[in-house]
Amino acid sequence: MPHHTPLIATIVASIVGAFLLGGIAQRLRLSPLIGYLLAGVIIGPFTPGYVADQPLANELAEIGVILLMFGVGLHFSLKDLLSVRKVAIPGALVQIAAATALGMGMAAVMGWTLAAGFVFGLALSVASTVVLLRALQE
Repeated sequence: MPHHTPLIATIVASIVGAFLLGGIAQRLRLSPLIGYLLAGVIIGPFTPGYVADQPLANELAEIGVILLMFGVGLHFSLKDLLSVRKVAIPGALVQIAAATALGMGMAAVMGWTLAAGFVFGLALSVASTVVLLRALQE
């Protein structure tokens, strides 16, 4: 059975980097999420040294987001969600609008088109919601 070395190397580098930097962040009394993000930056293509297989890392990142959203969903029951809907829905809409506006502002500063900025802002709003929920769970 042939081995796919880039897959193994990318997974090992990601897990080891996230574990080490997450632990360091936690010792500094920061959220481990900060360490996880730094691990991604370090093995990414924009820093010198080891660079993960980019197409493979993108696929693994998609799987990671799916698992993160699944994990957040495990902690909610339909009854709980319905009981807070009068606060949660307006709050979520404000958060989405604010994150989208910030993303569009960042895109404008970088010289992107309005449409590209809108898509970037929406993507930022979804990602920030999931990460915020995860941070609040800690």
